[in-house]
Amino acid sequence: MKFVDEALIFVEAGKGGNGCVSFRREKYIPRGGPDGGNGGRGGSIHITAAADLNTLVDYRYKRRYKAANGEQGRGRECNGRKGEDLTLTVPVGTTIIDEQTREVIADLTKTGQTTRVAQGGHNGIGNTCFKSSTNRAPRTATTGQPGEIRQLKLELKVIADVGLLGLPNAGKSTFIRSVSHARPKVADYPFTTLIPNLGVVSIEPHRSFVVADIPGLIAGASEGAGLGIRFLKHLTRCRILLHLVDVCPPDGSDPLAAAQAIIDEITAFSPVLASRDRWLVLNKMDMIPQAEREALCQRITQGLHWQGPVHCISSLNHMGTRRLCQQVMQAIEERNRLESENEALQQDEMRVRQQLESEARNRIAELKEKQRAQRCAPAKQPLLDSDSHDDTEVFYAS
Repeated sequence: MKFVDEALIFVEAGKGGNGCVSFRREKYIPRGGPDGGNGGRGGSIHITAAADLNTLVDYRYKRRYKAANGEQGRGRECNGRKGEDLTLTVPVGTTIIDEQTREVIADLTKTGQTTRVAQGGHNGIGNTCFKSSTNRAPRTATTGQPGEIRQLKLELKVIADVGLLGLPNAGKSTFIRSVSHARPKVADYPFTTLIPNLGVVSIEPHRSFVVADIPGLIAGASEGAGLGIRFLKHLTRCRILLHLVDVCPPDGSDPLAAAQAIIDEITAFSPVLASRDRWLVLNKMDMIPQAEREALCQRITQGLHWQGPVHCISSLNHMGTRRLCQQVMQAIEERNRLESENEALQQDEMRVRQQLESEARNRIAELKEKQRAQRCAPAKQPLLDSDSHDDTEVFYAS
């Protein structure tokens, strides 16, 4: 199934049914009064989160959704039937945004969480409701109101506690395969990971966390190089970022320069994301001689001016992975405990996440607009000097 993390849809709630103007006309019953019924309310549109979905691909092929209209009222005080509500199902982690106002309507982070995105139209009133002691034969009824119309943007961000960063072939997919039962594709060429992958790391019974692997970044990703930065938004919900560095790259490049390139791209994408807790993980240390490991680790950490935790591991032979996962689990549990005891910390975390998502959304929109402008730019046409017969001198005008 194709992974789609963005979709634009058009929703229209149902129209309310009209009220009815009717009078009772029965044989042998004198003075029959008004008996026009009310119309039915229009159907609303709801969106609910489901755990068995992981993509928004269905909303790429069908973009328009309309709820049922309410039936109009009838005589003999018969009210119209209410329009049936329409419920759309999306993966957990979907953010619903009003495309016109840019308002975040809801952030569905739990299974079964439901929100109403379009209100059905109010029903019309029949003439029965207008009768009174002074108006015994009303000929007045109201029409049903139209349903709410909205253009919505659906954004999917995976729910994970830990996110992996690194260049292509840094060992992110191998790390997930090593510490969880997830089996992402692993190969000896770059960009084997094309979509985010999730893995559940179980430390012991009832103690586990979710780790997310996103496609690798390269230098210039913030300007659209490689797979770009569109998948970085999936890290905005993560509490800890693990920056994996290949200490023995096959092309012989400098691991320090590779690590700095990722830091530069993260900073260009979102300064708030760059300020989140990041742990440096030096991978493939089994390929470095024992006597050189300590010096290499010091050179990289000093060159990056790294102040956070540092771990030396090898995902292939599980060297240091268990200790790393245990410390990550302890850090997550400690943070959860502090937030549960201090409501201010919990509010700060929510505020930072909202700021992260806003920065990510704006940065991706800027990049798309820049790429669109480049595609729409007119091609340069050669202008030759009519007075000169020298074909070697060519001037270009954009």
